[in-house]
Amino acid sequence: MRAARLWGTEDVRVGEEATPIPADGQSLVQVRAVGLCGSDLHWFTDGGIGDATIENPLVPGHEVSGIALDGPYAGRVVAIDPAIPCEECERCREGNPNLCPHVRFSGHGSVDGGVREVMAWPTNRLFPLPEGATPDEGALLEPLGVALHSWDLGHARLGDRVSIVGAGPIGLLLIQLAAVGGAVVDTVVEPLAHRRDAATGLGCGHVVDAGAALEPHSDVVFEVSGQRDAVREAIELARPGGRVVLVGIPDDDTTTFPAATARRKGLTIAIVRRMPDVYPRAIDLLARGQVDLASLVSRRFALNDAADAFRYASGRTGLKTVIDPGL
Repeated sequence: MRAARLWGTEDVRVGEEATPIPADGQSLVQVRAVGLCGSDLHWFTDGGIGDATIENPLVPGHEVSGIALDGPYAGRVVAIDPAIPCEECERCREGNPNLCPHVRFSGHGSVDGGVREVMAWPTNRLFPLPEGATPDEGALLEPLGVALHSWDLGHARLGDRVSIVGAGPIGLLLIQLAAVGGAVVDTVVEPLAHRRDAATGLGCGHVVDAGAALEPHSDVVFEVSGQRDAVREAIELARPGGRVVLVGIPDDDTTTFPAATARRKGLTIAIVRRMPDVYPRAIDLLARGQVDLASLVSRRFALNDAADAFRYASGRTGLKTVIDPGL
């Protein structure tokens, strides 16, 4: 089979490798869609993310979907939950597997991810999709899961006023979740024109460029950029007593905000770490047609063009870039 490995900063190489042999409790999946997200781009442009760096050539990719080749879901399109928690530690037992200190994660550390033709993965971390759902939609269940977890941390209530800073794929999914949850999206802040257009297309009436004057009126603000200015804008948008949810991953592993403003407003600040076990909820939203995932895909690349896919995604000229190893 073919696989793409990241050897270092902006160094992606595609080569032939042995097809993996599934261990007990694993299934083989023919990968048909891998979405590239901001954390993948950190690996590509910076050679790491946070305090994790590339130690050995790594197959990236954690937004993964494909066709199960064996096991109980053989022949079906499945989404792959990229996290393998230990299921034994206190965090796992309390229902927070995303905080498991022993978690193994697709495309992170020493765990090869999805940018390859076939991968072996624990069968209990595979989720069959509804009839008619596509691998692209299956791959986008992972960012939807992050958006769902972020929404949960925001504690937005029916009729709450919500703002979103950063209208990339997760920000756009949060806009959709706000509609499902009965909240009002007051303001969307986004520096890229095509992403502002996407937010407007979802019915948001007040979509502004970064740096615009902001009024503190939101009950809950979701920051989905990671940039320092975005965090500052999120703090500005929150009303006194409001809540700010930091979803974005900063480039230099440092987040800052105006402490005086946050303190005087008495804000509650929550920070997102991936997601717990939300795939069933995400799939239910997809099955009921309450979220549109397919429209987020801007461009698809073949596996042999993986390096081009990473460069294209790094330019942020679209929304979601997908690699299809079946092309």
